[in-house]
Amino acid sequence: MNAYHLEFCASDEWRQIVEETILPVALRHVDLGPRVLEIGPGPGFTTDVLRTKTERLTAVEIDPDLAASLAARTVGTNVDVVQGDARRLEFPDHHFSGAASFHMLHHVEPDVAQDEVFAEIARVVEPGGTFVAADGMENESTRAFHVDDIYNPVDPGDLEHRLRGVGFSEVEIRIHDLGWLCTARR
Repeated sequence: MNAYHLEFCASDEWRQIVEETILPVALRHVDLGPRVLEIGPGPGFTTDVLRTKTERLTAVEIDPDLAASLAARTVGTNVDVVQGDARRLEFPDHHFSGAASFHMLHHVEPDVAQDEVFAEIARVVEPGGTFVAADGMENESTRAFHVDDIYNPVDPGDLEHRLRGVGFSEVEIRIHDLGWLCTARR
């Protein structure tokens, strides 16, 4: 992430948006179960909410500095932080009861790499488990915000096909003010 983007993602303003707008809508009527995988927690605002909704949360973050910071902040809690690449998760098949990813998929390029993330999530979530995700929509202001940064927004019009292609079913996609929300059953 560029410096401005990283600063915003660690801001009180973003925390408020995450806690009051994105997650309450995304997690309404969603049970992720007792062992949840979070992909791309960044500074961990989503982690702070998710950890209250499960017995054990494993957060996988690719950035070593963000992973180390989140691990230090969550010592002694029900959160395990793993520094790693979500395209190659080091967990056995069906290890998690559910999975989540919030506003990070646009940082994965190209589309085939996003599909690798989806496939890995499908592999490690048990049959019947739920994957919930949210991200922003393609627009010029968001593209400008990501200058000198990876910006590869997921087209919600293609998302159902992509998720079904790696083994998800019961895919529901909703558009809201900040982008799209998705739930899918494994």
